[in-house]
Amino acid sequence: MEVKHAIILGFVEGLTEFLPVSSTGHLILVAHLLGLDHSEFTKSFEISIQLGAILAVTFLYFGTLLRDLETWKRIIVAFLPTGLLGFSLYRFIKGYLIGNDLVVVVSLVLGGVFLLFADRFCERFCYLQSLRELPLKRAFVIGLFQSLAMVPGVSRSASTIIGGMLMGLNRKQSAEFSFLLAVPTMLIATSYDLYKSHSQFTTQEFHLLALGFITSFLTALLSVKLFLKFISTHSFLPFGVYRILIGLAYAYFFLL
Repeated sequence: MEVKHAIILGFVEGLTEFLPVSSTGHLILVAHLLGLDHSEFTKSFEISIQLGAILAVTFLYFGTLLRDLETWKRIIVAFLPTGLLGFSLYRFIKGYLIGNDLVVVVSLVLGGVFLLFADRFCERFCYLQSLRELPLKRAFVIGLFQSLAMVPGVSRSASTIIGGMLMGLNRKQSAEFSFLLAVPTMLIATSYDLYKSHSQFTTQEFHLLALGFITSFLTALLSVKLFLKFISTHSFLPFGVYRILIGLAYAYFFLL
């Protein structure tokens, strides 16, 4: 991996992490296009630069994360399923799922279909206008949906947004809960991966990680703001269609 590769991948991560399109799927696809081998370092790089995107959300929602105890209750309850399953399945996920092109393709397409369904469902049944109205039991169910994102290509953002809409949150609240739930989920996941892998990195590789981190942070700041502005007046239809099309394109170029 070269400096330009780290910048490009950091940009892709920051742009797609909080959109319901699968940042992991896009990172794998872009790595293919750049001719990068999916080595152990590349896998860890793709996981670790998520910290930059997390820092962007922490910066944008600092007041809520600092003072809103009711929101934190729902974040913690929703985090539990992913935390338990993530630690249990860490080796399997990194060893067999990350880098599996067929898994990514199927996840992208099916995720697009389910996103379209949930979006139509939300038009009639999403009545909760605030996270404070969300019962803790429903927050736990949203956490179960988020745990599906351990499969590459599913998208943590998409699975959480789908879960949020099916549990009655409107589109904007589903997206914002997805952002906030990402903080403990991805912070712990990326920190754990760095702890397990850092001894294998060279000084140059740490420099590449830092560059990807910074690029991801700056890009995510803009991406989150534009995404919220878009869904305030639009549905998730374009994202669902995009997932299906990018999944089919991925299959054509790399599997056929």
